[in-house]
Amino acid sequence: MTDLASLRESLTTALGGAVVGAVMARGELTFEVEAASIRAVMTHLRDAGEFKILVDVCGVDWPQRAKRFDVVYHLLSMTRNARLRIKAQVGEGESIPTIADIYPTAGWFERETFDMYGVPFAEHPDMRRILTDYGFSGYPLRKDFPLTGYVELRYDDELKRVVYQPVQLVQEFRDFDFMSPWEGAPHILPGDEKAAMAPGVASGDPGKKP
Repeated sequence: MTDLASLRESLTTALGGAVVGAVMARGELTFEVEAASIRAVMTHLRDAGEFKILVDVCGVDWPQRAKRFDVVYHLLSMTRNARLRIKAQVGEGESIPTIADIYPTAGWFERETFDMYGVPFAEHPDMRRILTDYGFSGYPLRKDFPLTGYVELRYDDELKRVVYQPVQLVQEFRDFDFMSPWEGAPHILPGDEKAAMAPGVASGDPGKKP
């Protein structure tokens, strides 16, 4: 098993100004790098760093942050027996260079990140949606994407085809009672019994009764 502290020190020195920060937490090593330097960073990690396997590319949405998105890369080194996480911040409307020619597995991962978060990867050979349907509106994993979506589809038996129409929900289905796992349930469901008990009983006070 590679010593993560020494790995952090050696990679920080090798990557130089591309590294914004390095964090070790819960036995994992994470590097934050400049988005513009991602190709140089990943090339070094693949060749000199011996991280030959790209396990995943995904996104994280921070709506209140100036650079709204994190693009996160997970790498594996079989020779070092170590895993490494690389994060780069990307603002809304900005792009990040593709690494599909460095790690071929990134091709579909980057398309998925684009599809779910709307982060484009510059110079990607096929930058289009991969999970959602043709003509889909919005990016489902953004924090501001509505839980119900914008449209729903159904099969119209008269037209003999699939049709799209705006989502319509009556207001009572949008109200939460903040107690039950079901919206607007008027009764206590199994597992919610403590919600109806006095505070002393719920906290385990044997001297009080509901």
